[in-house]
Amino acid sequence: MVNKSGKNQYKNCPPRNCPETAKVLRDYHRQGLTNADEIASLFAAEHSELGTLSARSVARRKSDLGLTGSGLTTKNLPLTVKRQLVLDQMNLDPLSRKGPNTIRENILNKTGTSLTRDFVRDEMRLHDPDGFELREPTAKKVHREQLTALGPHHEWSADGHDKLSTIGFPIWAARDKWGSQWLGLWVLPNNRWKLAIGFLYLNLIYILGGMPFQSTTDCGSETITMFGLAVALREIFFPAVPHEELPAHRFLRSVHNITIEQGWKRLRLQWGDNIKAFYLAGVAAYNSNDVDQYNLHEWLWPKFIQQDLDALRDEYNNHKTRYDKNKLLPSGVSPNVAMALYPQYGVESYLIPVDRNVILKLMADIGGEDLIRFLTLFGHFSGRCYPSYAMHLM
Repeated sequence: MVNKSGKNQYKNCPPRNCPETAKVLRDYHRQGLTNADEIASLFAAEHSELGTLSARSVARRKSDLGLTGSGLTTKNLPLTVKRQLVLDQMNLDPLSRKGPNTIRENILNKTGTSLTRDFVRDEMRLHDPDGFELREPTAKKVHREQLTALGPHHEWSADGHDKLSTIGFPIWAARDKWGSQWLGLWVLPNNRWKLAIGFLYLNLIYILGGMPFQSTTDCGSETITMFGLAVALREIFFPAVPHEELPAHRFLRSVHNITIEQGWKRLRLQWGDNIKAFYLAGVAAYNSNDVDQYNLHEWLWPKFIQQDLDALRDEYNNHKTRYDKNKLLPSGVSPNVAMALYPQYGVESYLIPVDRNVILKLMADIGGEDLIRFLTLFGHFSGRCYPSYAMHLM
């Protein structure tokens, strides 16, 4: 591409041995990003403090780091190694809910190894041929309703997920409508408690440093606090548009809260049903009347589930969707890339900046983190458990 400005755009190129740059490029590789121009744009948008990289520099740095494409990697790896990578991920999916694309992305995300879809598919057919027939009914689902939003954070769609409530672990989440990005997924003791939902809403605002122009939920009573907070905060931080003219929060029937509802089905099929199966496989050995067993159960399982949800959020946000020429919102790109490079779509961000100190005080005033903790009275128990848990994470 011709540089019409005549200026050197990459004079701040980071040193070739820069460890921070290497880490960023490895992260992009795990996200399945391969286009050098796109990586250069993302690097400039997300890591400008490190400098700038040209597409050619990106290619050279990736070569230096041994970050090769799926074709070359699949060709060079021994069969036993790449087969084991596939089998390891299949073992985490006992109900055979994940297809070749998802298994391939899981391998890349967990190990940084990029295998071809053809190899992964062939291995899955070899070791679990029945799985393809089991997944067939879910492949016929067609979503016909068009979604519209003006840009990132123009609308957050939020809802609770109850499929794990039967084993004691309900979930609540929020998703950006424009970019389809999962903003947060949380396991909590009760996703029907209005104060807990209000806390998670405030927590997300605090993390992002801003609130959406509008939020949507179903009509459940647990969203009352969130509604009040949305209205009050927008009046404080963006009074130019009164709530009466354009609501800060809208209530929808669940079937019409499409952004979040579409995501729940995939989450249940590819993750929730498997987690439930793993849990039920060992539940016979659990005695809830034993105080130590109960405390360990309430302390450990939420941590495992939250750890999985965090990884799942990254996986979904890094998943490159199929291009749809009829779709009004971004397609053919991952949610993370769309949200980072939104100016390329000719839109602006609608995130309303807030005073984080105000948000922190509100979070404390309504009850703080105890609202979403499974154990609030057993601090000494956490002290006993953390050393072993930390070793598990190493």
